[in-house]
Amino acid sequence: MQYAENILGTIGNTPLVKINKLTAELPCLVLSKYETFNPGNSVKDRMALQMIEDAEADGRLKPGGTIIEGTSGNTGMGLALAAIIKGYKCIFVMADKQSKEKVDILKAVGAEVVVCPTAVEPDDPRSYYSVSKRLGEETPNSWYVNQYDNPSNAKAHYQSTGPEIWEQTDGKITHFVVGVGTGGTISGVGKYLKEQNPNIKIWGIDTYGSVFKKYHETGVFDEKEIYPYVTEGIGEDILPKNVDFDIIDGFTKVTDKDAAVYTQRLSKEEGMFLGNSAGAAIKGVLQLKEHFTKDDVVVVLFHDHGSRYVGKMFNDDWMREMGYIE
Repeated sequence: MQYAENILGTIGNTPLVKINKLTAELPCLVLSKYETFNPGNSVKDRMALQMIEDAEADGRLKPGGTIIEGTSGNTGMGLALAAIIKGYKCIFVMADKQSKEKVDILKAVGAEVVVCPTAVEPDDPRSYYSVSKRLGEETPNSWYVNQYDNPSNAKAHYQSTGPEIWEQTDGKITHFVVGVGTGGTISGVGKYLKEQNPNIKIWGIDTYGSVFKKYHETGVFDEKEIYPYVTEGIGEDILPKNVDFDIIDGFTKVTDKDAAVYTQRLSKEEGMFLGNSAGAAIKGVLQLKEHFTKDDVVVVLFHDHGSRYVGKMFNDDWMREMGYIE
């Protein structure tokens, strides 16, 4: 009989799926690393479990403890699933720009959710960074995860996602493209792939309103780059320790409108019902067209599932209100 001991045994080993219609203009093979096949429907299940296991091992997380984290939703889901199996409580802090579905999903798996304003500075006491940190200090027997600076985040992708992509492409991958938020995925996968073949190019997808692209190109943290944006799960107004800029070959920025429109197109033209950052990622691949040749194998990672965006990118009234469709 073949079965997993519990739901955590189903994390990883996600498929590679060819993209056909949306990339028809590109000369190369484009494959998606389809992370919604994880049990929490996102790539974040991998690092959530890794962060918990590492915290258990060194005593930061103790039996019966409370896990506290600021999340845009997906890391929270991964942490919550592991917490259920392992017997922990969860308190998650979210910014109010995240979809209602994400809040409801976290409550559905037993987590307590605290919602904070988006349009405040990171060091403002009301920001989701500050509130999650404060709750971590105030709550007895708790562990504040801090996915942005927690090295177990990138480690998870170095140990699982990177090796899977290398094996699935038979070592033929030439480019890896992925949205960058905490930086764990791009840094962990990128480090592993470059160790196998230093010629592999690692491209980050950024959004307008985020500091990554300019910082990578100039070394300048420009606060004038920072403003509120709609795209969820990628871009930052801080520099997480998990972003290893030395591993990244370049960034391309995708607009909120393009990210939303291409999220719908993936669904309607490829049958890929995915989250907002997938739209940004595939549009980013198209923007990088001149970097690819006919022999290239491009792998783009798709983070999460469309069910979390039904009230937004998959709602035509919302899309019209935003001015994204006629």
